[in-house]
Formats: sequence, structure tokens, C-alpha cells
Amino acid sequence: MAASAQNSSDWLGLSGRVAVVTGGGGGIGRATALSFARAGAKVAILDRDEKGLETTRNELKAFGAEQVAAACDTANAESIAAAADMVDKSLGPCSILVNTAAILRAGGLDTLPLAEWNATLAVNLTGYFLCAQIFGHQMRKLGRGSLIHVASIAASNAQGSSGAYSVSKAGVVMLSRQLASEWGPHGIRSNVVSPGMVVTPMSQAFYDTPGVTERRTAVVPVRRIGVPQDMADAILFLASDRASYVNGDEIVVDGGFTRTIMNLVPRPGHGS
Repeated sequence: MAASAQNSSDWLGLSGRVAVVTGGGGGIGRATALSFARAGAKVAILDRDEKGLETTRNELKAFGAEQVAAACDTANAESIAAAADMVDKSLGPCSILVNTAAILRAGGLDTLPLAEWNATLAVNLTGYFLCAQIFGHQMRKLGRGSLIHVASIAASNAQGSSGAYSVSKAGVVMLSRQLASEWGPHGIRSNVVSPGMVVTPMSQAFYDTPGVTERRTAVVPVRRIGVPQDMADAILFLASDRASYVNGDEIVVDGGFTRTIMNLVPRPGHGS
């Protein structure tokens, strides 16, 4: 019976479910939206980047997926509420929410302008809360739901000169745990995927710098840099009933990078 289920084209059980993906205009959001479409889900993509939204939507159409796209500022409650209403009317109530929308405003904390700090938290943390709260109302009516929030290994490992980025991602992890605790009794799970080094529109400039890809690859045990699909695969698992007993947890998808800290410790006579 297990083998039969694994061979099923809908082994994740996502067919017909409504998945909302913020930041769906590119990067991890786009890869996730397309993966949901391949799994038979109805897909709603939200983003401030209207050009990116259109590109993703055209790719979704190529799959023949039921889909809708909404230009949405996830830091604005009214904008999210309008998008949620459109999703409900067009596709039905949301049962899966993936929060991927994020920004990075680099800078050291000694000189970081308050406006930059607030802007990062507004999108990366408050936006996740607002989307969870607003789409969570639809999940409560269904009596089920799965929230997946994209954080970062920077949530647990301070990333210098990145402004409020690490702080915002650490907040996402705790937000997810609190949602898991409060909403679990309502049939709604909340989990986190924390990417390591991955090539996205936000990080592309780093990899365009000569030598950076090679240097970064050398410190990842699997010897490659992540791609958005790596994150999408973990997200789909958490969204599915295959993860029905996974709640309030975090999956780190970094090729083993964060498990290499002891390699930095000099050990004469032991290869370092």
C-alpha cells in the first residue's frame, strides 16, 4: 500500500488545495509556486513586483494550473486583505500559505538608519504575521491549514552588516513556533524552512562577483550552492499531509554548511 501511494502522481496529497505564495514573483517564491502547480494545487501568487508576477503567472499557465496573481504589499494589512478576498473568490479558501517575501537592507548597526531597520522588519517579520493572520481566518473556516515561513540560517547565526535581516529572520522562527502552539488545536500547522547559501535575485550580485561562487562552494559539504528548487522541495513536504505531525519545527536546507563550525578550530596533527 505504501509503495502504491509513493507511485501516485499525487503522493503529496496537494491536488486541488489552494496554496498562496508571497514573493511569488521570483526566486524561492516562483520555484515554490511552480512546484505546487506540478503537484496539482491551485496557486495564488502575491508580490509587489508586477513584472515578476506576470512572468511566474505565464509559467503557471503553461502547466494549465488554476492560478491567480495579485500585486500585493505584504507589509500592508489592507493590501493583504484585498488579495485574500480575491483568492477566496477566485480559487476558494486558502489552506496553504508560504511566506517568502523578504528584503535585505545592508548596513552596520552603528549607522543603520531607523527607516531601514523598520522597512526590513515590516516586510520580513510583520508581513509574515499579517499574512498568517489574514489567510489564517480562511484556514480556520476549513478546519485545516499549513503555514510555511522562509527564514534563513542567519536567524541562528548572526550575519554582520546585514542591518535588521538576521533579527527579522530570528523573529520569523519564533513567530512560527507561537503560531504552531496557538493554532495547532484548530488543525493549522506552522513550520519554517531556513535556506543556507542559495542563488536568488536578492543574492545574485554576490555570485556575480568573480571567485565568490568557488569560495562559497568550497565550504559547503555537498560542494554546491543551493537553488530555489531545493527550498521548494522542502516547502512542499511541510505543506503536505506527509508532514501532518510536524509542527513548530524548522528544516535547515543548507547542504550541511551550518554543521561545519568545528572545522574552523585548528587541530594540529588532524588535518588542520
